[in-house]
Amino acid sequence: MDWSPAWISLRVASCATVLSIVGGLFIAYPLARARFPGRDVVAGLTTVPLVLPPTVLGYALLVAFGRHSVLGKTYEHITGFPLVFTWQGAVLAASVASIPLFIGHALTAFGQVDEEVIAAARLDGARGWAIARYIIGPLALPGLLAGASMAFARAIGEYGATMMFAGDTPGETQTMPLAIYDAFVYSDNTTIPNVFGALSIAVAVTVCVLTSRLGAVRKSRGG
Repeated sequence: MDWSPAWISLRVASCATVLSIVGGLFIAYPLARARFPGRDVVAGLTTVPLVLPPTVLGYALLVAFGRHSVLGKTYEHITGFPLVFTWQGAVLAASVASIPLFIGHALTAFGQVDEEVIAAARLDGARGWAIARYIIGPLALPGLLAGASMAFARAIGEYGATMMFAGDTPGETQTMPLAIYDAFVYSDNTTIPNVFGALSIAVAVTVCVLTSRLGAVRKSRGG
């Protein structure tokens, strides 16, 4: 049995989760801590990738990052190879599909930090980065970890956008969901769907239990 789809899924999902965390923090922190006109609209827009059909999301990525687009040409000029139909493209597709889950948990985690704790820190002379790093960050950490876990699970199960944008090349961009589909449709091999399906279910169950536990920790901290 070829295990490359499992390793590709792990690599893609891990990298996509890192991207989701970095991009999600950049978006979620100001949304949670600041108040400005249109804030609710911006927060609502962050959930769009969750409700878009995956093929539409993949097509949108092709338009934005294809070889004839400005972003696609820029990426190819810098790296020397295109983004589409590569495992890096699979990372981008999985990240865009999963980042709303991290942002949603991050918004809740940041928003539930007790303002009295922050006010007390300011009275003690803490400002800006110090408050974010030593007060808000630690108190929001369980929620952020829950969001990262959910983003990882979503990324490892991504199918539609990945197929549209990164393709289905065995040994390069073929992840577990793609391998399951190919084995089910194009062959009588039930081993691949059974094994990779069981792995996917195990990841989903583990993440859901972990998220629930992290939620209990967050409530016990009162944040």
